[in-house]
Amino acid sequence: MNISVAMAVYNGQKYLKEQIESILHTLQDHDELIISVDPGTDDSEAIIQNFPDPRIHKIQGPGKGATANFENAIQHCQNEIIFLSDQDDIWMPEKRKKVLAAFDPETMVVLHDAIVVDDQMHCIYPSFFEHRGCRLGIPQNILKNSYIGCCMAFRKEMVPVITPFPKNLPMHDQWIGLCGEKLGHNKLLHEPLLIYRRHEENASQMEHADIVQMIQWRFHIIKYLKKIQ
Repeated sequence: MNISVAMAVYNGQKYLKEQIESILHTLQDHDELIISVDPGTDDSEAIIQNFPDPRIHKIQGPGKGATANFENAIQHCQNEIIFLSDQDDIWMPEKRKKVLAAFDPETMVVLHDAIVVDDQMHCIYPSFFEHRGCRLGIPQNILKNSYIGCCMAFRKEMVPVITPFPKNLPMHDQWIGLCGEKLGHNKLLHEPLLIYRRHEENASQMEHADIVQMIQWRFHIIKYLKKIQ
């Protein structure tokens, strides 16, 4: 199977080159890396343009935040399996191979483990799964989300269902994971295949929102999931 990698970029110059290099080392000839770049103030676009690789396709981002930027990248993907990528992590060499091997005909989404590090590459958590208590199940992941985009891959056939992303959601990754559970079944791959970098500029955060916001998000997620057949 060929894969597409959907990456969202905004002012990502600090770690972007290292991330793109780690991805390209895993890709095969007919894979693609779709990079949606929101208007920024740094040299992210120049860094991408310095990669003379035909598998890279840079597109203009909508400039409406990380979720809309990922949606834009996803909608430009052509291959059967879509991997999500942040701009600041590092793919391990076996990520593509091992994630694809985890897909069977009924699998919609594969979620793999990651090593969590700080901006100096010091280990914070050796296993994101253990730190987060990751597990499958729709009620479980409405109550406490396990789905983190940088560790996810899903079937392209899900795109007409998951997009356009519903409004009033915290981020896209929980929505994609829950849709996968509704449409078929998902898999957890208990092996770290990513170095997940946490720093002050991260678009997503590991901390919880306030209780009122969390209740509102869950209400909207349940409402939208009920519409999926």
